[in-house]
Amino acid sequence: MATHISTGTAELRDITKMERIGAHSHIRGLGLDDRLEPRETSQGMVGQAKARKAAGMILKMVQEGRIAGRAMLFAGPPSTGKTAIALGMAQTLGPDVPFTMIAASEVFSLSMSKTEALTQAFRRSIGVRIKEETEIIEGEVVEIQIDRSLTGATKTGKLTIKTTDMETIYDLGNKMIDALSKEKVTAGDVIAIDKTSGKITKLGRSFARSRDYDAMGADTKFVQCPEGEIQKRKEVVHTVSLHEIDVINSRTQGFLALFAGDTGEIKPELRNQINAKVGEWREEGKAEIIPGVLFIDEVHMLDIECFSFLNRALENELAPLVIMASNRGKARIRGTNMISPHGLPPDLLDRVLIVSTSQYTSEDIEQIIKIRCEEEDVTLSPEALAILSRLATDTTLRYVLNLISCAQMLAKKRKAEVVSGEDVRRAYDYFFDEKRSVQWIQEVGSTLVTEEDNRPSGKSKLAGGDAMDQS
Repeated sequence: MATHISTGTAELRDITKMERIGAHSHIRGLGLDDRLEPRETSQGMVGQAKARKAAGMILKMVQEGRIAGRAMLFAGPPSTGKTAIALGMAQTLGPDVPFTMIAASEVFSLSMSKTEALTQAFRRSIGVRIKEETEIIEGEVVEIQIDRSLTGATKTGKLTIKTTDMETIYDLGNKMIDALSKEKVTAGDVIAIDKTSGKITKLGRSFARSRDYDAMGADTKFVQCPEGEIQKRKEVVHTVSLHEIDVINSRTQGFLALFAGDTGEIKPELRNQINAKVGEWREEGKAEIIPGVLFIDEVHMLDIECFSFLNRALENELAPLVIMASNRGKARIRGTNMISPHGLPPDLLDRVLIVSTSQYTSEDIEQIIKIRCEEEDVTLSPEALAILSRLATDTTLRYVLNLISCAQMLAKKRKAEVVSGEDVRRAYDYFFDEKRSVQWIQEVGSTLVTEEDNRPSGKSKLAGGDAMDQS
């Protein structure tokens, strides 16, 4: 939403940043204390104490590097927080530990084989922390002298830089002069120069120059003048995934292929070479493997071939922790006629640690609705909260959470800040839940386009009397 302010000759626009609110954007973590005990309501998580504690125990082992090549299954009815717990795990792990999240149906929709899609997901979930030493020049800029030729084609210069213990003058070439100009380095700035790449990083402004100007920008950072030698050796740590290394080495355009999106199939021979190289780095102490987490939602959608691949992949030395979620009871394993618990083959079920989730209590539902209202900046009246809580028990929690924003829109239309019970009732009348939709179909079924069960010639009738071949 933009606010316009007229100033005669100029028009200023204050544009407010809009943030998209997702179904799980309120999740900040698992809501556990230091002893891995679940708090009643914390970090957006409510209820499911047993499942959250189990997830916290597994996370602790992942962070300590003690668990990899294992599998977990979150099993429970729809709308019981399985995906929310997985996202809470991702938030708790932080940016250093790889967390990959896929839906099982993605495997079939990508322009590559099923096993390649799963292999890429596995390798995205394994991080490699690479350590390397680099030489840097770090100090406070005393003076920059730049001499240009008459034509301006060539530039030479001198950079005087100091620490608290010493001062040195460096000769500058065209490339370094351009880099210093680009970073807008001036006398009094504290900088670091990577000798290998020539990259210049401005660390801040020296405290000794803090009184040079009467006014400073809000983003001006003051730092102490470095101590000791100007030239130092520094250990730099990069964390990349195995998949990123695969892509960089399999494409002619190198790391730019990561931004293209379409990575295509990667040859197994290349992966074997990369695995061998990473193994060498580990032995030399240059790299460290970080087993991450791969979360596969709706895992029952995978077929028997994918399950066979998972069985073998979990035995691999470079395997992440695989967490799966399913809302099926006894279901047919896709690609077979076999019925099995959760739609998973018995040999895979034998490998997994199964964590169950249960239906939320009415108190939990009310708390979840309050949290979502805070996230969506909606104020409910006590009557509206009571109606939504009751509806969540009669219909589904997801349906009720979708009604919140609809009811808020109706309240805004009547210029009200608080959503009333009447707003919720009107939204309920406008939008059907699953049960009422089925009832409506039964009432008006004859007017809808339907498929007949007993078709004599393999054709389905349309409402208008037209026929369409289904073969």
